[in-house]
Amino acid sequence: MGDSQIRQQQGRVARVLLDSPLPQLDHLFDYLIPDEWAETALPGVRVKVPFRSAGRVATGYLIERTDQADFSGKLSPIESVVSPARVLTEEIWQLARSVADRSAGGASDVIRLAVPARQARVEKAHLARAAVAEAGDLPAEHLPGEHLPGEQSAVPPAERSSGPAHGDTLVTGYESGLVEGAIVAGQRIALGVIPLLHQLTDGPHAGLWIGHWALTLAEAAVQTLHLGHSAIIAVPDYRDQEQVHAALLSLIPEERIVRVDARQANADRYRGFLRLLGDDAVVVIGNRSAVYAPAPQLGLIAVWDDGSSLHAEPLAPYAHARDVALVRQEQRGCALIVAGHTRTTDTQRLVELGWFTQIAPERAYQPRVIPTGELDERSGPAGAARIPSLAWREATEALKLGPVLVQVARPGYAPLLACRTCREPARCTACAGPLGLTHPTAAPSCGWCGALAAGWRCRECSSTEYSLVSIGTTRTAEELGRAFPGVRVVVSDGDHPMQRVGANPALVIATRGAEPIAAGGYRAVILLDGPRMLARENLRVAEDCLRSWSNTAAFAAPRAPIILAGVGGAVAHALATWQQPAFARAELADRAELRFPPIVRLASVTGAEEQVNEAVDQLAAAGHTDILGPVTHPDGVRAIVRTDYGRAADVARILRASVIHNAKSRRPAGKGAYRPMNTLRVRFDDPDLL
Repeated sequence: MGDSQIRQQQGRVARVLLDSPLPQLDHLFDYLIPDEWAETALPGVRVKVPFRSAGRVATGYLIERTDQADFSGKLSPIESVVSPARVLTEEIWQLARSVADRSAGGASDVIRLAVPARQARVEKAHLARAAVAEAGDLPAEHLPGEHLPGEQSAVPPAERSSGPAHGDTLVTGYESGLVEGAIVAGQRIALGVIPLLHQLTDGPHAGLWIGHWALTLAEAAVQTLHLGHSAIIAVPDYRDQEQVHAALLSLIPEERIVRVDARQANADRYRGFLRLLGDDAVVVIGNRSAVYAPAPQLGLIAVWDDGSSLHAEPLAPYAHARDVALVRQEQRGCALIVAGHTRTTDTQRLVELGWFTQIAPERAYQPRVIPTGELDERSGPAGAARIPSLAWREATEALKLGPVLVQVARPGYAPLLACRTCREPARCTACAGPLGLTHPTAAPSCGWCGALAAGWRCRECSSTEYSLVSIGTTRTAEELGRAFPGVRVVVSDGDHPMQRVGANPALVIATRGAEPIAAGGYRAVILLDGPRMLARENLRVAEDCLRSWSNTAAFAAPRAPIILAGVGGAVAHALATWQQPAFARAELADRAELRFPPIVRLASVTGAEEQVNEAVDQLAAAGHTDILGPVTHPDGVRAIVRTDYGRAADVARILRASVIHNAKSRRPAGKGAYRPMNTLRVRFDDPDLL
């Protein structure tokens, strides 16, 4: 069929995005829609298409149907439609394209995060049930736990819309009374939450203790739902997700909640995803990928604890959940809440720009935090347990009432060792990795290769004696067990995770992020290893420590002492006065003087020296001259590009063009063979750069 004939057939040209990580394929390809697929080849379906030569077939998504083809030659027909399920909505496609362009990445990499892998059996069952329900032959009671397209929802069809209008009131108040002020569509809110625990009184989890923040976000989502709009709540990990889920179940039935959870079985996750393609408003909860969920009539996105590293996607294009939520909010006009016990400098920048509105708790609450930077004397049982005497006295009294939480930096027994004579870190003789102890009677072993170092000798002073540099949960549990004889000791870390403990007296030793919730709250909280945590070389170390300690302080019972051991200065003052926004404001001002993130955006350009130089030369020619390096890097060389937000889109476009150009290049590999030059890599907002 000729080119002119194709253009005469209305809507018979399909524009397809190939599911490929190759940067040179990150654009739409034109294909002809044959008669046999004319009814099912609709925007959003998965398709198979011929690609180049030798009968190769590629998979992809049909993005749109059009009358005109951009390709001037003869179009190839679509090979097949994988399934009639339209899994990629127009909204998510636009979101994926925008997120990819912002990060100099590929749209298909973003879509893999948004659209789960196909589960054929689940999809066929869903389509069959939807067809029967649409025909009206299947009563609603035969569809437990699911709302399919065609079923009646809480909002009459005549009143449904594609989303809220700008300025529409979504949330007018909270049953918990913790937040003052209404939330309207299009509003962006930096929300502070009271650091307390709440006991549920309704629902299947009645009697369960959760964070007040979970109830606050659940109430906002449910009120949005009652107005006929969906809500998305994105949290860092499964522990937070369980709290939000329990809070939601105390307010609405299970069938109005959809989980987007990496811990789910593939079939369950895909089943929940397909449910989101219907018309009924729901509440979506999950981790960072939840911000991509195709929630119908989206009215609210809430991101909890945006400073957590778990919100940063570890795969290209490395987009942060907060940034994705900002892009989607701007596209959809829904409300956006970024909530936390602390405030990140990223959110503070948007507050100062007027992009975010601050909403503080209606009832002021300040935990009883006691820094011990100037009171670090240790003697008697306290010295044996490596805690300040004040902390030992407070813990002794608190154990008469209930559990006491002790937070440490590392799991295990003694993760790191050093020479007792010269204090040089003990290193493995095989790979130079750090040496540590796994239990009291063990020989030192390498944390990288696992080799034993029974005959270890310091390479600096030849001493054979070592001492402990850092103490893990297991060693701390031993020391505290001796300091508090007869008290039950519980360990919670990555190897031994616990979610909850009772109200009985116990010493709970936990690493950051692994603290279990105690019924009624902990009667005392001791934060150890603060100086070691702050000694990490990273731009955000103080901000991250304040966030971690604030989240842990929220596990304490009202007026329970919270001991911050060995830390003073601005971080300790911010925690003790519970003025985290003021700390973020001061931190942001300091970074503004040095042009550090988030005042500016950073991009790392890594690869062969010739490729990196070519990419930065392109930036320099366009007027983007704030370039650091290149310097030697394990993958070749690396340059750091520093740019203002207003010019970041141009920088991303130029760098993406350089990546595509290098991916298309070929060079001789011997005897006429060629190999691709795909070594140039670009990453925006890399948290490890500074």
